[in-house]
Amino acid sequence: MLHLDTGNTGFMILCSSLVMLMTPGLAFFYGGLVGRKNVLAIMIQSFVSMGWTTVIWYLYGYSLCFSGDWHGVIGNFHYALLRGINLSTPSPNDTIPAFVFIAYQMMFAIITPALISGAFTNRVTFKAYMLFLTGWLTFVYFPFVHMVWGGGFLQQWGVKDFAGGIVVHNIAGIAALASVIYVGKRRVADRGPHSIPLVALGTGLLWFGWYGFNAGSEMRVDSVTATAFLNTDVAASFAAIAWLMVAWLNEKKPKFLGLLTGAVAGLATITPAAGFVSPTTAVIIGIVAGVVCYYAVEMKNRLHWDDALDVWGVHGVGGFLGIVMLGIFANKQFNPEGANGLIYGDPVFLLKQVTAVTFSSVWAFVFTYAMLRIIDAFTPVKVSESHEEIGLDESLHGEHAYEQLTERDVIHDLVNSTRQ
Repeated sequence: MLHLDTGNTGFMILCSSLVMLMTPGLAFFYGGLVGRKNVLAIMIQSFVSMGWTTVIWYLYGYSLCFSGDWHGVIGNFHYALLRGINLSTPSPNDTIPAFVFIAYQMMFAIITPALISGAFTNRVTFKAYMLFLTGWLTFVYFPFVHMVWGGGFLQQWGVKDFAGGIVVHNIAGIAALASVIYVGKRRVADRGPHSIPLVALGTGLLWFGWYGFNAGSEMRVDSVTATAFLNTDVAASFAAIAWLMVAWLNEKKPKFLGLLTGAVAGLATITPAAGFVSPTTAVIIGIVAGVVCYYAVEMKNRLHWDDALDVWGVHGVGGFLGIVMLGIFANKQFNPEGANGLIYGDPVFLLKQVTAVTFSSVWAFVFTYAMLRIIDAFTPVKVSESHEEIGLDESLHGEHAYEQLTERDVIHDLVNSTRQ
């Protein structure tokens, strides 16, 4: 039965709006990192998820995540088309209407597959991406939402993931790695990042929205909500500075792009632990995230994986790291409904966390790689070399992010500036 709390409900509507803002933020973040010829092609992959994922979520996604149970792995179609849900239907937190919970979880579903798109930028056809978006949500994202948050076997086993270390970042990052290996390298070198200010704008929107992402995952307003909010900012800040310092030592200059990337790494890594650990632990998680994710990206570069926007190094490694560090540092003093980690006397909890995130990594990799092979049998996944050369904005979408100057325009401008 619904016991409506207007404070909790208003807060969760606000958090849903914040998480929604993260997807345009991601589009700006990714858009700034690519070259001028591919800005719209990468941005539309985020924005189209806002539309198409909502359609899928309404049709059957929410139902597969949060109704029924098939062997602890996936739900059923009881709530397909939101059938039977009305004004008095409660959410898992009975002070919030189900409609608010549906909206909040939908925003998570929208951004998660969009994260993957940064790995195969400049290389994938839009038709293949739409098929990938549909299949990946159905066979990777929805099962893990159910397994971890919807009453599935990982939740029943005692695995903890406050806001999406497994459910969002790990599986998206590992899927990105599988995509890079399947699709292969870009044939045409990209000159990106073409606009670091655009990356900064995207980072700001992501960081701002992440407060709703993490603090909102408590599903109510209490002291745990406040802890998750503070931990989110602390981890992001320490990770940003850690990445900046490590990069400064190695590259001899303090790079703005490194500061921004480090902040996102810290946000991804604290996500599973935000409501289960102390602010001091958030400091440790942030520092470790900044250093480890930096070297993960360096390793990726040495191995010549063409993960264009470092989705694996930031989200895949960050999500994995956050789940493992939660297994070490979880503390019931900061959330009685959480767990105690290794240093607080429960090594079994750490074992469960490591097992769960290893399982999610294998599942995400295998299903993603297989899905791309199947899609490729019906429609080409990788764009042609000529389309890469032209740029995907023009070749796939017939649009341009910026005014295209011809040689005559350039000469005309030079002549006018000389006369002045």
